[in-house]
Amino acid sequence: MSVPVPIEEAPEIGLVDPAGEVGIAARSPQQLFWRRFRQDRVALAALVVVVLLVLVAIFAPVITSVLGLPDPNQQNPHALDEFGSPSGPSSAHLLGVDQLGRDVLSRTIYGARVSLEVAFLSTGVAVIIGVTIGMAAAFYGGWTDTLLSRFMDIVLAFPVLLMAIGLATACSGPNGCLDGAIEPGLTVLVIVIALASWPYIGRIVRGQVLSLREQEFVEASRSLGASNLRIIFREILPNLVAPIIVYSTLILPTNILFEASLSYLGVGVQPPTASWGQMIADAVPIFDSAWWYMLFPGIALVVTVLAFNVVGDGLQDALDPRRDRR
Repeated sequence: MSVPVPIEEAPEIGLVDPAGEVGIAARSPQQLFWRRFRQDRVALAALVVVVLLVLVAIFAPVITSVLGLPDPNQQNPHALDEFGSPSGPSSAHLLGVDQLGRDVLSRTIYGARVSLEVAFLSTGVAVIIGVTIGMAAAFYGGWTDTLLSRFMDIVLAFPVLLMAIGLATACSGPNGCLDGAIEPGLTVLVIVIALASWPYIGRIVRGQVLSLREQEFVEASRSLGASNLRIIFREILPNLVAPIIVYSTLILPTNILFEASLSYLGVGVQPPTASWGQMIADAVPIFDSAWWYMLFPGIALVVTVLAFNVVGDGLQDALDPRRDRR
């Protein structure tokens, strides 16, 4: 039902009908989400940083070529000082070099590729596993819920770092594990981080489904003869998109730190591949004389994690229908 208002106010309220009345224009959930999100200037700025980081990771070879930087694994003894020690920032190497004469800026740029690749892959695998098990546990209930919930508790209690170290050591041979299916480096990182992350997503999804399965629209679909799979994928799953997106953006920075920690411990990406965690680990013995080698990868890691966290908080607020930002 339209509400009559003066015509001059029409542009701010809605569309004018032929009778000179103005109706309130409906907004889709996507429009409401974007309207709330863009009002959060901090989250919007963090989103710009995230997009720039993704572009840097994707176009790392192009960026290093345009800037005239050497290959990240190129060793240059002439870049060291007269004592054979790493030299600091200069016009030739803006962020200095490491103990092997490799350019720190080039390695920091390429390190973004490893961190974001591992984070996105492991988060994607964790979301798929967590959503599947969480939905099955909550929807079917009974012994299925008990069995899957206890399985999640067991995985949460498992020492992840010990598993990562053991898996990396066991697969350190030339043929890896399982006839080469699992090789040390990127594959081990993705598997370990995904195994450590999916129970958290599974628990959140289980709690959401326990509430959704009692809603009227689910009962209506069931009364119309819809199968369980149809109810799960057509009725329940679309209502889980918002919490899945929010939690995925919040778990991404955790997985970035996880990758850096494992690389720092030597069970992550294998040298000479550039990784922020590996660079920080290599910089520990020479930090007192080559502070730049730890500082700049550390800043890149902090900025990346902070940006993803702020974006996740902004998405959580924007996707909350109970929050009014007017």
